[in-house]
Amino acid sequence: MNGNRNWLIAIVAVACVAAGGGYYFGTVHDLSDEPMQVHQVSTSTAAAKATPIYYQDPDGKADYSPTPNKTADGRDYKPVYSETSAAPAQTSQRAPQGKGRLLYYRNPMGLADTSQTPKKDSMGMDYIPVYENEAGADPNIVQVDPARVQMLGVRTETVALRKALARTIKANGTVQFDERSLATVTTKVGGWVEKLNVASTGESVRAGQLLLEIYAPDTVAAEEEYLVVAAMPSGSHGDMVHGDVGLMADAAREHLRALDVPEGEIERLRRSGKASRQMAVLAPANGIITEKDAVLGMHVDPGTPLYKTADISSVWLIAEVQESDLGQIKRGQSAHTRLVAYPDRVFDGLVDFIYPTLAPDTRTARVRIVIPNSDHALRADMYATIEIDAASGATAAPVLAIPNSAIIDNGKSQIVLVARGAGKFEPRVVRLGPSADSFTEVLSGLKEGEQVVTSASFLIDAESNLRAALRSFAPPADSDPAGREKHTP
Repeated sequence: MNGNRNWLIAIVAVACVAAGGGYYFGTVHDLSDEPMQVHQVSTSTAAAKATPIYYQDPDGKADYSPTPNKTADGRDYKPVYSETSAAPAQTSQRAPQGKGRLLYYRNPMGLADTSQTPKKDSMGMDYIPVYENEAGADPNIVQVDPARVQMLGVRTETVALRKALARTIKANGTVQFDERSLATVTTKVGGWVEKLNVASTGESVRAGQLLLEIYAPDTVAAEEEYLVVAAMPSGSHGDMVHGDVGLMADAAREHLRALDVPEGEIERLRRSGKASRQMAVLAPANGIITEKDAVLGMHVDPGTPLYKTADISSVWLIAEVQESDLGQIKRGQSAHTRLVAYPDRVFDGLVDFIYPTLAPDTRTARVRIVIPNSDHALRADMYATIEIDAASGATAAPVLAIPNSAIIDNGKSQIVLVARGAGKFEPRVVRLGPSADSFTEVLSGLKEGEQVVTSASFLIDAESNLRAALRSFAPPADSDPAGREKHTP
């Protein structure tokens, strides 16, 4: 009986101890879990208050969404928080030290395309993160790693004053006779051609050379009249006195000159005292016969063209210059001509005259260039290509100029990259003047002594995207306050 009671008491004691121990261990477990429960509540609360910057595929794939999203099998995308939020550390986008907060992602090829979330371009290349401190304190400065600058092979040149730029204007044209040397051979009396001394077109003639002889009754009568007056006695004759005879002789001589009787013929007439049946027709100037209408035996009236001559010791080149280039052409500028007939020769001349009208169909202006032609190599109607050395401005004073390779033209304005040292570049809009010899005049935007990038400009553009420094690449008006375009991946 007592033994059974003792056994029962032992069982109860063990149960109490077990119950007490269970309570104790349960209490210890609860105390140990309490901080974890508090931590979990705090984290959940912070996460609830933080705003994700985007959502990522739960499997870690490069698939992002700016809003909550689900996979094809119904799983939620994981939220990703900025580094300033209270989200778990493993989801924050920490920026490299010293670069500041992550602003956006830019196109890896330098295109004007940005994204708030990581993404890839059409070739699978990751967009590049852009941080707020990358451009330095000045927002108009483009910062590129100096090592990268060296790798890109960037070269610069100093902005300097250069002698007035000579722009070459190209045009086409044709050779023509000098109009000031053209002559038409006629007579002032009627008659018949009795002798042709120059009988073919193209022959060279000299001034005063005999071309042909005609029988002209009016000339014969004028010569006989002169002989009659010249034969009068030197003393008085009727009512006439010696002075009157002299006046009559002078008048008869002038009559012969008015009929274009050569001075040699008048002198022969005075010495021989015999009139000539034929009157000589002489060449008025040196040149070539361009047209011959005289035919042996033909009757000619006063003023009938017998020959046409042209002096080809110098010729005109009529250039057709585009209307847009006309303002650069000035009288006295040098011109250089090449012809198909003489591919190895260059004929030099000077701009002599700019015609006052334009061709309405081609909108070109005619410019006259005088070219020496002592060897008669140039012939009328030859086709020529012309280069005119046109000055860039009205003055020959030196101008500020930069190489053409330094200019970035975005279609709306011209931009150059000014090197500031240590991988810093300042995109600057410039106003440009005429170009010549691989240089362009700078009207405004640069100062003498500054360094401009002459090579790898577009590589720097692609490397930095020129950020906000190039206003033409600025985000549109519906961008967010940070200046990032709103794109949906």
